[in-house]
Amino acid sequence: MKHVHSGKVRDLYELPDGDLVIVARDTISAYDYVLDTPIPDKGAILTQLSLWWFDRLADVVPNHVVSTELPEGAPVEWAGRAVVVRKLEMVPVECVARGYLTGGGLKDYRATGEVCGIALPAGLEDGSRLPEPIFTPTTKADVGGHDLPMTYAEVEGKVGGALAGRLREITLEVYRRGAELGLERGVIVADTKIELGLRDGELVLGDEVLTPDSSRFWPADRWAPGRSQPSFDKQYVRDWLTSPASGWDQASGEAPPPLPPEVVEQTRAKYIEAYERLTGRQWG
Repeated sequence: MKHVHSGKVRDLYELPDGDLVIVARDTISAYDYVLDTPIPDKGAILTQLSLWWFDRLADVVPNHVVSTELPEGAPVEWAGRAVVVRKLEMVPVECVARGYLTGGGLKDYRATGEVCGIALPAGLEDGSRLPEPIFTPTTKADVGGHDLPMTYAEVEGKVGGALAGRLREITLEVYRRGAELGLERGVIVADTKIELGLRDGELVLGDEVLTPDSSRFWPADRWAPGRSQPSFDKQYVRDWLTSPASGWDQASGEAPPPLPPEVVEQTRAKYIEAYERLTGRQWG
């Protein structure tokens, strides 16, 4: 196997037949930094949850998975966190759908009344449910860079009108499926980001899908607009980093500090709870 790329939380290897192996690490990223402190089991949780979702979205969009068996010569430590996949020509757009207003979307709304050029009703708060899910794409930045909001017209200008339409259609349908199933199991899927690529002219779902790294998951019974919501995702880490307890100044340009053991433990617990609530399976 030939190592071809390392992203924020995944390593990519190429097999002799041209397929790829994606290996999810236990690292976690926040505010465009890859943190020094790993979250035990995180890579395996994301991999197994993505595989579960790929099965349930197969009628919406094909995915890149070839096999979950470890390729010959792979380290045994990769078991559960490595997947053999087809090589795709990745679309240079981060495809995001939002059903609730929070995070960067909330910041833009407060400044302009819009998110990615889409006008929203007045009076919305942090955590407000949107009248309907919206497609809010961003640029795809390199590691260490920052994804920037795009309007739909900008997506059309980048990839063409026909492909832009399919990106929006697939992203919103993936979100709707995830949101409906999540709500049945007491989890609000506030927003999600997916990666799409082309193979033989067909759009294919890649990377991960509907995980605590790519989505915001909120407990439905504790949802209350007008405040930051409790969550089953890495928002817990973001909140700690920006709290006085961390001692980190986001504007300083310095990397965030190591996570203390209790934050690591709580973050791992939240990822496991997301997996178990959604799948109905017990982790480990």
